[in-house]
Order: sequence, then C-alpha cells, then structure tokens
Amino acid sequence: MAKIQGAVDINIERCKGCDLCVIACPCDVLQLQPKEVNDRGYHYAQDINPDACIGCAACATVCPDGCITVYRLVEK
Repeated sequence: MAKIQGAVDINIERCKGCDLCVIACPCDVLQLQPKEVNDRGYHYAQDINPDACIGCAACATVCPDGCITVYRLVEK
C-alpha cells in the first residue's frame, strides 16, 4: 500500500505571522520563526518537522493570505 507524504511550500515574504496555520496543523509541522522577520517585518511560518506532514492541507485552508501550498507525494 502506498504511503502519502505531504510537502508544505510557504511564501515567507507574503506571510504575516498570524499563527493560524500553526494552530491548524494536526502534526505540529509548522511554527513561527522566532528570530527572523520577512521584508514586511513579520515573524513568518516555517516547516520545522517536514517528515511529519501528512498532506492534509489544513494549514493552507486557514491561511488568510494564501501563502501556503501543500503537495501530496505518494511513496510506493
């Protein structure tokens, strides 16, 4: 049976650090960057645990600015 692995792509320059994606993620894949900010001055979201992503796209669904794209990779 194929295993589905997710991959998260975050546009860090558009991210305003609202933290909604971090809260929505059931696998604790995302967190806000604690030390760096983007060009707009916001702490942006980053994937800290990419191997735990299941590709559910909950983070992309709640993102108000459409900064997140989720891909599903099928491993056979």
